[in-house]
Amino acid sequence: MLKFRSVAMLAGVSLLGAACGGPESQQEAEVTQTWEEFRASAVREPWEGGKIIVNGDEALESEEELAAYFHNVVESKLGQSQDGLAVYYIGGDIKWSATQKLNLTYCISNTFGTTNKAKMVTAMANATAAWEATANVNFTYLSQYDASCTASQAGVLFDIRPVSGQSYVARAFFPNSSRSGRNVLVDSSAFGNLSPWTLTGILRHELGHTLGFRHEHTRSTASGCYEDSQWRALTTTYDRSSVMHYPQCNGTQTGDLVLTTLDKQGARALYP
Repeated sequence: MLKFRSVAMLAGVSLLGAACGGPESQQEAEVTQTWEEFRASAVREPWEGGKIIVNGDEALESEEELAAYFHNVVESKLGQSQDGLAVYYIGGDIKWSATQKLNLTYCISNTFGTTNKAKMVTAMANATAAWEATANVNFTYLSQYDASCTASQAGVLFDIRPVSGQSYVARAFFPNSSRSGRNVLVDSSAFGNLSPWTLTGILRHELGHTLGFRHEHTRSTASGCYEDSQWRALTTTYDRSSVMHYPQCNGTQTGDLVLTTLDKQGARALYP
């Protein structure tokens, strides 16, 4: 799921991503972009094992995935505007199994430092509680792995680690990611003043991605931030206030990022 910089630049986990593009004219321009141009413009995390970021806060693990994204999404025809909280869909819903959804374990790296780690522990507890209160999922914090909370930590489903100087405030992953890609990375900028958003709100958005939810604004070409058509609507109404909608993409959320009534309906539809 996020790339929160200011009210004008709130983007994704996946929530704060790169600033959204222009209206449909820009989307048409993107379709004519060459693979070489697209590849050169992709944001790459500058460390060993770093991911390739698209849509602001969504991580791809390899050049092969980037190429597939380009051919399946950028070169494809733009989809029509549709409604509803959406799940990532590639020939089927990208979600956790009935067993795994009740055992979503994570660690929080000690490298956040004492103060920021304490903030992360609290914010994650609050953010996970929001999803658990409405959907049949269960997140479990396993602090015994915090000292070695890395992308190769097999004791947890995903790791949460700090980064600095990135193009996003935070970014997450989808349920079909391999273990090395199942990370929630939080930039140091997330611990500054993000008003009206909070660290908890950012994590609510990013955790939405970890459960399989796409950005709400990709359901509407009128949002100016259409991404692709790899999603399936879970509700009958498009929600411009959704926790998964970037406010700057013609959204209506003016406060913190919270689950709306429609978000809850969609989450229960996917995880009843």
